[in-house]
Amino acid sequence: MNNQQLSLIEAMDQQYIRVAKSGIVCNLPARTSVVAAANPYGGHYNKARTISENVKMSTSLLSRFDLIFVLFDRPDEEMDHQLSERVMASHFGKKRKFISNLKLPVPSSIDYISENDATQMSLSDKLKYYNREEYEPIPPSLLNKYIAYARSKVYPKL
Repeated sequence: MNNQQLSLIEAMDQQYIRVAKSGIVCNLPARTSVVAAANPYGGHYNKARTISENVKMSTSLLSRFDLIFVLFDRPDEEMDHQLSERVMASHFGKKRKFISNLKLPVPSSIDYISENDATQMSLSDKLKYYNREEYEPIPPSLLNKYIAYARSKVYPKL
């Protein structure tokens, strides 16, 4: 078990952290909640192994958590492709239509989807629908003008 895991066990179990810096040693209170996420060792979860073997974490550290959820990602090439297209589009802005192999009978604009329809759609259907949506990002020159205006005219108060 490495030093980081030992420090986590101490903080979660004894509710304090011991710090030694520049010859000064002190105990600091550490009353907090810990939420953690881990990916399986090797990239794929092996159902034949235990959770601690899959994430390479000691059982003493895992026993400190009240709840442990295991989420499985079942390989689906089409869904993975649509998710990656959506993420890339959100980061770089869409200038072109992303092509979806499956045609869905959905309206051409997002304004026509009601909230009820959106909650009843599966994730894959939502991704197929939203990938058809087109938008233009704000031109950099206009954004620069807006920021310059805001800096000179707007004075927020807290």
